[in-house]
Amino acid sequence: MAAEDYPHEIDEQLTGFDSSVTSVKTILEQLMSMPRNDLLQKLDPLDQAKLDLMSAYTLNSLFWMYLVTQGINPREHGIKQELERIRTYMNRVKEITEKKKAARLDKGAAARFVRSALYDPDDKDSKKKAASTSSETPPLKRSKQK
Repeated sequence: MAAEDYPHEIDEQLTGFDSSVTSVKTILEQLMSMPRNDLLQKLDPLDQAKLDLMSAYTLNSLFWMYLVTQGINPREHGIKQELERIRTYMNRVKEITEKKKAARLDKGAAARFVRSALYDPDDKDSKKKAASTSSETPPLKRSKQK
């Protein structure tokens, strides 16, 4: 396209657009070079969901841009609802990812920590004595036998 075919005011925007399209093309070529089943087998289910959502979002975003180039307002088209639906799922996946990364309480370790913090070496001898004397004395109440 010759420089005199379009207004110079949009030259920077067109250069940015061309750069973005080239980046998208490069990434799509990388994704398309490997069979999808091979790619999905290498990923865990959460990463598979991320890949599928990214693919759907990218495709729908490209369609949004196509509509704009055709003079159609995409905000009045069904593509807007589709992009919102995909964003909802992306947020769900993000929440799941954040929950996986969140610190979890190891109940066993916490119990051991509290037990050792409350440990009293003098109390240990008295517990042994109490245990040995309680085994020598019969229980106070016995259950009734039928």
